[in-house]
Amino acid sequence: MGDTVDPLSAVAALPRDAEICGCNGISKGQIEDAIAAGSTDLGAIKATTKASASCGTCTGLVEQVLAVSLGDAFVMPTAQPMCGCTDMTHEDVRRMIKSQRLTSMAEVMQECGWKTPCGCHVCRPALNFYLLADWPLEYRDDPQSRFINERKHANIQKDGTFSVVPRMWGGITNANELRAIADAADKYNVPTVKVTGGQRIDLLGVKGEDLPAIWADLNAAGMVSGHAYSKGLRTVKTCVGTDHCRFGTQDSTGLGIKLEKALWGSWTPHKVKLAVSGCPRNCAEATCKDVGVICVDSGYEVSVGGAAGMDLKETEALAKAATEQEAIDLTIAFVQLYREHAKYLDRPYKFIAKFGLDWVKERVVDDLDERVALIERFELSQSIYRKDPWAEHAAEKAESYQPLANLTLEAAE
Repeated sequence: MGDTVDPLSAVAALPRDAEICGCNGISKGQIEDAIAAGSTDLGAIKATTKASASCGTCTGLVEQVLAVSLGDAFVMPTAQPMCGCTDMTHEDVRRMIKSQRLTSMAEVMQECGWKTPCGCHVCRPALNFYLLADWPLEYRDDPQSRFINERKHANIQKDGTFSVVPRMWGGITNANELRAIADAADKYNVPTVKVTGGQRIDLLGVKGEDLPAIWADLNAAGMVSGHAYSKGLRTVKTCVGTDHCRFGTQDSTGLGIKLEKALWGSWTPHKVKLAVSGCPRNCAEATCKDVGVICVDSGYEVSVGGAAGMDLKETEALAKAATEQEAIDLTIAFVQLYREHAKYLDRPYKFIAKFGLDWVKERVVDDLDERVALIERFELSQSIYRKDPWAEHAAEKAESYQPLANLTLEAAE
């Protein structure tokens, strides 16, 4: 085997124009310049360069640049506090929420000694998720503690317009839905209509004031929000399986639809994507999803913890299921375990890395009573949150989507 490379040596060898933060396009050189100007910790680097201030995936790299630049003067942190409002980590706060039965943000902030009276844009979304996941009956979702996309139920684009993605169960659609999408594109002058990687159709460039109306039109055709903006279930990608393919071993499309209808509307620590492939040829690319199912002659192989974004990672085998229902149960139990224990904004692969796949298997696969309990807790939460926000906002909150003023008009003399 070859010699392993020390991470700090690898970072030190990077050229100054090497990109460290992909979200904000920040290079190693820009971070080094900020350090030279006095930004000597992660918080200061975030404030001055925005590196690590978005998805957080590059945090480790940014810390390594700090370590290389500052040497012994920089102490690599072992546990980051949730934000500047508290000295407690995400894990500490969540343990308090569970053990002390804290069911409101005010209680959490009081019991955990928050330094600010109302929290900030970092801690409030995390607290909102932890509370709704742990206490679905006692706590109600706080929309003002969500990111803009989740408040508007659409992805905001760089020009201020929005992306609208209706849900297509398992990637299946029909002529009626396609006509409704085409009619909506014409009616609301949608400039771009794109097929997504999750087997759906994205309407890009929708004006904010048109959102409730376009949602109502899509609702009328039987379509609901695809939650393409949410920290929740996004898509369940499928191949055609035994319906049409001569290699298909099981009904992968049918299983994908059942999984999507069971999981849609759920809030999770980060976005969650699934896939079901009808045979080991894996046309639905199940082995790079958060949960992937491969259909085989003997049943279903369920794997978890894949990634295909800024990190690339193959899934790890969770269990083999003899029946479709067992595959569904394993998936739901895993998602609920992830909801109950993961750090906010950690994808499942990071959650598994922290707790260990064996720990996950003990609760989801080996302990049948715990599996049932996880599924029951998930269904309790879904009884409250499995709903279409498009229909709710189109019917009740359309006025909140209207602009306060027409900024294209010149001010009157």
